[in-house]
Amino acid sequence: MQSLQYIYRIGTGPSSSHTMGPVAAARRFLAQVPEADAFTAVLYGSLAKTGKGHRTDAALRHVLGEDRCTIVFDTEQPTDVHPNTMDLIAHKDGAVLRTERFYSIGGGEILAEGETPDPHAEVYAMRSFTEISEYCRQRDLRLWQYVEACEGEDVWTYLAEVWDVMQAAIKRGINAEGTLHGGLGLKRKARYLFRQKHIDEREETKTNRLICAYAYAVSEENAAGGVIVTAPTCGSCGVLPAVLKYLQVKERFTDTEILHALATASLIGNLIKTNASISGAECGCQAEIGTACAMAAAAAAELYELDLDQIEYAAEMSIEHHLGLTCDPIGGLVQIPCIERNAIAAMRALNAVSLADFLADSRKISFDMIVETMYETGKDLKVMYRETAEGGLAKTYKT
Repeated sequence: MQSLQYIYRIGTGPSSSHTMGPVAAARRFLAQVPEADAFTAVLYGSLAKTGKGHRTDAALRHVLGEDRCTIVFDTEQPTDVHPNTMDLIAHKDGAVLRTERFYSIGGGEILAEGETPDPHAEVYAMRSFTEISEYCRQRDLRLWQYVEACEGEDVWTYLAEVWDVMQAAIKRGINAEGTLHGGLGLKRKARYLFRQKHIDEREETKTNRLICAYAYAVSEENAAGGVIVTAPTCGSCGVLPAVLKYLQVKERFTDTEILHALATASLIGNLIKTNASISGAECGCQAEIGTACAMAAAAAAELYELDLDQIEYAAEMSIEHHLGLTCDPIGGLVQIPCIERNAIAAMRALNAVSLADFLADSRKISFDMIVETMYETGKDLKVMYRETAEGGLAKTYKT
């Protein structure tokens, strides 16, 4: 498996697969043909169908040149390899210099046609939770210690930066006001949620309000094109920081403990990405929000020092109860239902940890089994329910 830096990417929203990925592809392509005087970008599949809502065209023009980049949205061409497919074509004096096809495979990662993931990025020899947990049991290791053993001590410097960016996004989000761009007229709600305190507010109500405020804050920042951390994607970036921020404030966990939780969460996300998918265009929103919920549940379980079985059960439940969740962004925007889903998933992550604390010894479903199930379920979803903005709420909602 790859380094956790491929799960936690620092960048700008609103979409890891539709903006961060294409930007990375464009920068790489531009470096190969600096002499080009014009470019054409042809978007296929989900990139074509939701590219305008996700601002793919604006992101590409920003890199390749506002006045010298033509964007073509081809919604008819089949995408047999990956639903996020794009061709970049470089021109010079009217002639074609170079053409290259790229796939945006989720979480901001790209692959050129015929390319495989960078073998130098592979730092984990084991590819299943079963293997990893057995390894950790034999050596009396926490999951975060296994991450450190594979990644090296420098991982903590990177995770410290990740946590700083997550907290900064929360701070900006809970202080921001206004309406998100895109045409839906969606007003920011994080500030309202954070400030609406009641004298007789019950502890449970306060918990839900604050977790939701933090999740909305990051998700709204993402929708506005702010700087966030994929966890594992832009569309699901609010879940993990919301849970970690809430628990740190409530329980006074140290930053070191938070970094350990981030490491544990990254392992869960990494396993899902390796053995299934974190791409909404490939497997629906279960692959994004479901994964984010599982990562957050594992992180919270680590903070409470639950054992390996309990961490596994919390992460497994989080995916199990998101199975079949469709990706149906209204207008192709990462706003409705995406922002609200981040808040719901953050609350669900804590619920999963509470249940795992009591019932882990009676579970029947393993983490590896639910990841395989999620991938098969995602592949069976109709294309219209996999980030094409053609089914579900995207179809029934009328602007």
